[in-house]
Amino acid sequence: MSRERTIGRALAYFDSGGFVADLARRIAIPSESQDPARRPELFRYLEQEMRPALEAMGFACRVLENPNPRGGPVLYAGRIEGKGLPTFLTYGHGDVIRGEPGQWSAGLDPWRAKRVGDRLYGRGAADNKGQHTVNLGALAALFAERGRLGFNCKAMIETAEEPGSPGLQEVCERHRDIFAADVLIASDGPRLAPARPTLTLGSRGSYIFRLAVDLREGGHHSGHWGGLIANPGIILAHAIASLTTPREEILVPEWKPRALPPSVRAALADAVVEAGEGAPEIDPGLGEPGLSPAEKLYGWSSFNVLAFVTGNPETPLNAVPPFARATGQIRFTADCDPEAFLPALRRHLDGHGFATVAAEWVKESFFPAARTDPAHPWVRWAVESMARTAGARPHVCPNSSGALPTEVFIKTLGLPTLFVPHSYAGCQQHGPDEHLLLPIAREGLALMAGLFWDLGEGGAPA
Repeated sequence: MSRERTIGRALAYFDSGGFVADLARRIAIPSESQDPARRPELFRYLEQEMRPALEAMGFACRVLENPNPRGGPVLYAGRIEGKGLPTFLTYGHGDVIRGEPGQWSAGLDPWRAKRVGDRLYGRGAADNKGQHTVNLGALAALFAERGRLGFNCKAMIETAEEPGSPGLQEVCERHRDIFAADVLIASDGPRLAPARPTLTLGSRGSYIFRLAVDLREGGHHSGHWGGLIANPGIILAHAIASLTTPREEILVPEWKPRALPPSVRAALADAVVEAGEGAPEIDPGLGEPGLSPAEKLYGWSSFNVLAFVTGNPETPLNAVPPFARATGQIRFTADCDPEAFLPALRRHLDGHGFATVAAEWVKESFFPAARTDPAHPWVRWAVESMARTAGARPHVCPNSSGALPTEVFIKTLGLPTLFVPHSYAGCQQHGPDEHLLLPIAREGLALMAGLFWDLGEGGAPA
């Protein structure tokens, strides 16, 4: 038995075609959590895919009821090998965003995995079926090499991450005892750069709000009334413009951290944002002055306008429109207080003369932010293990740029949280042509096999 043999087993699983075959079977299950008609597919994914894979390694499995009607079932699996051994919890989500069939490139289908060069296409290939398939494959390699794991392992596979993990916190509060562990080690999101492994310690939050200007019933002839009555679209455009500079530096102080924490700055000192082939080019000079692109993306807040409408864009009328609507989003770090966002917005709008602009928080789309300190002992342990396998130190990312239910793990369950992503920013998740970059998946199998071997060797932090 050895670390090298365990890693070799994990790589053989990939090279023999086993990994692609397992993932293709999982992609074929259309587990779209936003479509109520697909709810049986959520159970099918847990019962027909996750349960057999985990039971083959001696895990005891049970599907937990989600008390939230918008939530999905949650699979718990546990293999407890002994008291005094380290216990880690792993996580994945079996649900996917809507497949959007017909919008994919010619020859591609969201529910049929297809390899083209180094890419494996299919809905869920990157988010998140491919990523937890990597981790289960690495666990299986360790189990085959040792005949045991050498630690206690618990797994949580949820099925409603895409709509915001409704009910997951309640599930974890209700079953806090069975999910108790020393650390969470899981995979989701992208690497900072495709060619270099990344260790991510949390996620930014997502706060969505709606803006509206309603001035009157119906439109009025723009020739007779234009310039005499206020235009809601112009009011709302100026209101939105007042929230940032033209270079998108946020002008509402409560929406961003007071400063970049020293441990976050240190972790991002050598980080380079590199999305890979096909990704858009970064526009220089946007956002908070004095920060690197990585610091802006992983250590700071950003504001985006997700939608804006006034009148009828498809068939515009020669009329002053009666209303204007917009949806805004703040991506924020754990250093911000989201409860202050809406009151601060109201004060800002009123202070700039936009009292007619109504603002409303979209509570059902809220994702909180949470982060494990980059100086935590478990972080140092993981960095050393990954560097040993990869031959170079991984990027350490304080939090992902997207949203994940990390608050549940860090605050509700009280776990240091380590994510080792097996994707990259150009994977086109949430859109047509989602794909997994296979060289990253192969390296991910080696990284996770090394991590799991090291965890079972007694070298984990006390």
